[in-house]
Amino acid sequence: MFSKQTLSALVGAVALASARTIPASDKLPSAEEIAKAQATVVPYSPVSNVKGLAFDRFAQIWIENTDYQTTANNIDFATLAKEGILLTNYFATTHPSQPNYLASAAGDNFGLDNDDFQQQPANISSIADLFDTKHIAWGQYQEDLPYAGYQGYLYPETGPHEYVRKHDPLILLNSVTDDDTRPRQIKNFSTFYEDLEHERIPQYMFITPNMTNDAHDSDINVAGSWLADFLPPLLKNEYFSKDTLILVTFDETGNYTEANRVYSFLVGGAVPQHLKGTWDDTFYTHYSIIASLSANWGLPLLGRWDCGANLLKLVAEKTGFVNWQVDYDQLYLNETYPGPQSEGEYSEELDRWPVPTTSEKCTAGHGIVDIVKKTYEGREPTYNYTSPIPYDSVSGTNTGIKYWRTLQNGKKETGITL
Repeated sequence: MFSKQTLSALVGAVALASARTIPASDKLPSAEEIAKAQATVVPYSPVSNVKGLAFDRFAQIWIENTDYQTTANNIDFATLAKEGILLTNYFATTHPSQPNYLASAAGDNFGLDNDDFQQQPANISSIADLFDTKHIAWGQYQEDLPYAGYQGYLYPETGPHEYVRKHDPLILLNSVTDDDTRPRQIKNFSTFYEDLEHERIPQYMFITPNMTNDAHDSDINVAGSWLADFLPPLLKNEYFSKDTLILVTFDETGNYTEANRVYSFLVGGAVPQHLKGTWDDTFYTHYSIIASLSANWGLPLLGRWDCGANLLKLVAEKTGFVNWQVDYDQLYLNETYPGPQSEGEYSEELDRWPVPTTSEKCTAGHGIVDIVKKTYEGREPTYNYTSPIPYDSVSGTNTGIKYWRTLQNGKKETGITL
């Protein structure tokens, strides 16, 4: 039986959840609204145990706006990277921050070239739709989020901004916030440690430190110190680390004129002992993570830039997929192609939402998720989503990049972003 107090909290949570996606005009909730939600919203922490090919749990931790070499020179990052595999050619997709976070959840950035309050329409699917096809539990943990599912632009409104919406991937999508349950899977660090203690950590998680700890409002030394405190205890925790692959990466570099290559490494119990302290020079982007999750758990894809993305080598070796090699001479990935979320600062506004592919098998080999096929049935894809490099021929964004591979049967394949 539930107590009156528990029933009251549950009723309050349901009532609040029914409000669903907030209008943009309410992007800064009042102190009273926040306090009410803190007293009523109950975080949701589902669990699952779906076996994967290379890992059973995946976590990614994102740090902010730092060049590759600057991070490589930090002792904390360098020391932790030696516990796993350094990814020497991992690229962000564009600038500034928000489109990279969006890309990690939706397989595209839709021309987003700003960090303003944005909402993606409900017909844009996300990785949550992929996980739900096999009931794989997922969650996001945002440091200093005031309550689970908070949709505001930032928090607190005055003083140092610890939580910001632009660093919270799934909250950016109305297909997530329109749901009664999904927003409550976006939680804060207090809930993370509660979930850890009670062994209800999800199989997929996205972890965002606050604006100080992620180097945005500080520097790489502060972020390194935070990571050195946060990560090692998790690596020593058998429940958390067993068969878990952890990616530490950056949203983007701090330099908009050089290649957008970000310092990244893999650690955790899923990293084979003989690979610890090694490096992997395969070309990856944030889209590679969606593709790798799909291949690992046998999930369909979103049909966007996740479709042609390279797989993490640990996963590719389990599937027999041969990754593309890339000519890096002119590869920058510093620009967003024209799209509906552009404000014209870094790209042109284009009143057209890109159509995903619905027919390709894609890198992971499991095709496209049903909800995307149903939504876009009969329509031609806007881009060549089989390319491992996102590009736009009309604007010339990321064009002229060569890529190639030699298949296991000896056949050579080549391509270029035209």
